[in-house]
Amino acid sequence: MDFLHDLTLVRNDDTVTNKVGRTCTGEESVASAVEWELLLPGRPRLTLHDNRWANGERDLVLHKPTVVPEMPAALSKLHDRLRSGITVGRRHEERRLMVYPAYVDERERPRVKKSLTTAELSSHLGLHHLRELTAGEGVDLDHAFDRPHLDLPPVDLDDPQDEMRLQHALFFPVEDDETPVVAYAHFRVAPVLRHVGWLSPDDS
Repeated sequence: MDFLHDLTLVRNDDTVTNKVGRTCTGEESVASAVEWELLLPGRPRLTLHDNRWANGERDLVLHKPTVVPEMPAALSKLHDRLRSGITVGRRHEERRLMVYPAYVDERERPRVKKSLTTAELSSHLGLHHLRELTAGEGVDLDHAFDRPHLDLPPVDLDDPQDEMRLQHALFFPVEDDETPVVAYAHFRVAPVLRHVGWLSPDDS
């Protein structure tokens, strides 16, 4: 699927990778990883892993191959870093992915921004991309956490608030395997690709 001009995301149904490692909560476990390929003409292929851990955890990451092709430092350092955990959402039949967009610091290290106003998030990721991402059935951008004691402004892409920084999350149906991978590519990989000049800034 084409979702950012020349950038294409393809699920590799023929490859499921088994691995041993630590989950996002630090527990030793084994995982079965579904592979997705990010393809950009004239650039090395990038592989995303949707890791399903035996202990029930799940996360997404830019997989580091045995030999990393030549690429700019910031992109190389993103491999096997900045994982995004997928957890239970507001309801049992729903899943949640935190919307922590990546940026590159002065040492060319990818990092994440956790708290943003909805307007800042829209500016950082592209309002039209957020609208496309949340257009799917059952997909919703909302506050990451329920804070009944706080008067949180609504998360509304038709009128993005620019008053309070908060943590956003994407909620999607449990059977939806595509939305979190597309979201990870938008939130974590695309900002680094723009930083190194592999994607046009006009695509944000």
